[in-house]
Amino acid sequence: MTLPQQQLLDLARDVLDTEAQAIAALRSRLDDTFIAACDKLYDCRGRIVVTGMGKSGHIGGKIAATLASTGSPAFFVHPGEASHGDLGMITADDVVIAISNSGSTDEILSIVPIIRRLDVPLIAMTGNPASPLAAACDIHLDISVEKEACPLNLAPTSSTTVTLALGDALAVSLLKIRGFTAEDFARSHPGGKLGRRLLLSVRDVMHDGDDVPRVAPGTPLTVALMEMTAKSLGCTTITDSSGQLIGIYTDGDLRRTLDRQIDIHQLNIDSEMTSPCRAISADALAVDALNLMEKHKINALPVIDADNRVIGALNMLDLLRAGVV
Repeated sequence: MTLPQQQLLDLARDVLDTEAQAIAALRSRLDDTFIAACDKLYDCRGRIVVTGMGKSGHIGGKIAATLASTGSPAFFVHPGEASHGDLGMITADDVVIAISNSGSTDEILSIVPIIRRLDVPLIAMTGNPASPLAAACDIHLDISVEKEACPLNLAPTSSTTVTLALGDALAVSLLKIRGFTAEDFARSHPGGKLGRRLLLSVRDVMHDGDDVPRVAPGTPLTVALMEMTAKSLGCTTITDSSGQLIGIYTDGDLRRTLDRQIDIHQLNIDSEMTSPCRAISADALAVDALNLMEKHKINALPVIDADNRVIGALNMLDLLRAGVV
């Protein structure tokens, strides 16, 4: 390492300070143009099309992805590819966000006349309010910075950070306007852990039908243990003749029974079961089942209907397999 460690730390802190100051400056100059941009994007009947070249393009891709995942349908179009056919992806119902720090990027300026002929609203994010792109757009958002965090003041650093932050501000503002909820977010992220936690119901993960362990009151404990072994859920429910839940007997209850050094062949389920016991509805979220298990330090739950009849059962392993844990 050619630089002393302290010098490296000082340099890193200078970068963060410079970028933080750039974002603070952006915050102070937000005005009615930001509101106008939000209104235009909210009123969009088609898609929000984001375009940018080079580092601005990378940031534009992230902005489009954030918009799309928070309830504002959006996609990224590379300006170079747009000149060779991808402009066909833009329709009259869309809104275009064009990003160029200089406001003079040739690849973007070359497609601006086509965008204007389509009568598509154009929002420009540039660091130069006097640039050709700023002059050609409907709404200009100023992303100028006093200096880049790069010691040479060349590599896009502060400018890309400010652009990304402004894109996040647009996305979050639109999210709020649309009344976008955590459940909406989960629906667009079904493969992620958050999606599973907010979308999976108990019904999706529970065992039902003949897979539900159950015995009647008065059943010998040894028979109940055979039912537990056969169904492999670490428990058995105890139900009456109409299927209503009376209690539960679990692996934990078995350990407590054995600790008492009582001959299990002399016992029936009535004296050993937990009654009343915790249960959950099939329509509850799987994460609610997890929270209930963790709160009461239990590993299995009967699933009941509105009439307290047992319709299913699940354990912690089921939630683990489903990715809820």
